[in-house]
Amino acid sequence: MSYLETQLTEDAGINIPLICGAMYPCSNPELVAAASAAGGLGIVQPLSLVYVHGYDFRAGLHKIRRLTDRPIGLNVIVEQSSKVYLDRMKAYVDIAIEEGVRFFVTSLGKPHWVVKRAHAVGGKVYHDVTERKWALKSLEANVDGLIAVNSRAGGHAGEKTACQLIDELGDLDVPIVSAGGIGGENDFIEALRLGFAGVQMGTRFIATTECNAHQDYKQAIVNAQENDIVLTERISGVPVAVIRTPYLEQVGTKAGPIARWMLRGRRTKHWMRGIYSLQSLWKLKRSSLRRFSSKDFLQAGKSVAGVQAIESTGDIISRFAEAARQSEIQLSVATTG
Repeated sequence: MSYLETQLTEDAGINIPLICGAMYPCSNPELVAAASAAGGLGIVQPLSLVYVHGYDFRAGLHKIRRLTDRPIGLNVIVEQSSKVYLDRMKAYVDIAIEEGVRFFVTSLGKPHWVVKRAHAVGGKVYHDVTERKWALKSLEANVDGLIAVNSRAGGHAGEKTACQLIDELGDLDVPIVSAGGIGGENDFIEALRLGFAGVQMGTRFIATTECNAHQDYKQAIVNAQENDIVLTERISGVPVAVIRTPYLEQVGTKAGPIARWMLRGRRTKHWMRGIYSLQSLWKLKRSSLRRFSSKDFLQAGKSVAGVQAIESTGDIISRFAEAARQSEIQLSVATTG
């Protein structure tokens, strides 16, 4: 297979091995649709669709379908914080399947029930992992691929580099997608050269015309450098990559002593994460949609280093695809010459 024809493109039915990753709160319907329409794969983040952008879930999918008929995917966070939450996620998956969604990205838990539902209709499930032990656990659930979240990612970043992860996971006989640190064309090409079946990008697509995050947030991403990205436990209880601000330096990045104790417990960690989620979902929603405040958390990965301007999603994906084609041509000439 070539750079642009990989197991990911085959599994997802797309033209370019590039996923616009699900983002709370930034995955609005227009952004998801634009990524898919350009040949990549837009991923719906259901809580963002419903609670940030105000759509009934099925109506939100219909909105995306009016904008593009290309494949889309669904993000399913399978962490069992409560029965109410889990039942809601199961309902979202069932509706998505009814509406023709056949690609699912799972994270933060055991994806077995998503795999069972997806495989029953010929769908595919790729699971987020940060190291081999989580990859092996997800493969026990029969997932179809892995999304290797590295130390340069936004959101819940891993601890290992892309090179370390492909070395660690490359023998598992499933496609591996690289997530983290991809802001420009060279990053995309390098991931494909390393043997990844594609890439997942989030931060780069916040700074787009289709994303309805506030202009201040987009400009903060354009202005930020790699060393402006830090990890904080204060959003969800596990490290989340955000842009450094004076407020963050004031309050620190570590969870408090009670929270740390609860996060270590087998049962209490779910309660603590639930508390964090209730606090942070509103704060992240507010931060993304209004003018920047000194107390805002702005999620972003180290790929900010490659983001030079606010552009259209289609222009970004087209440029990445053309760069990959040219790189292949150059490689072919060098090899045959």
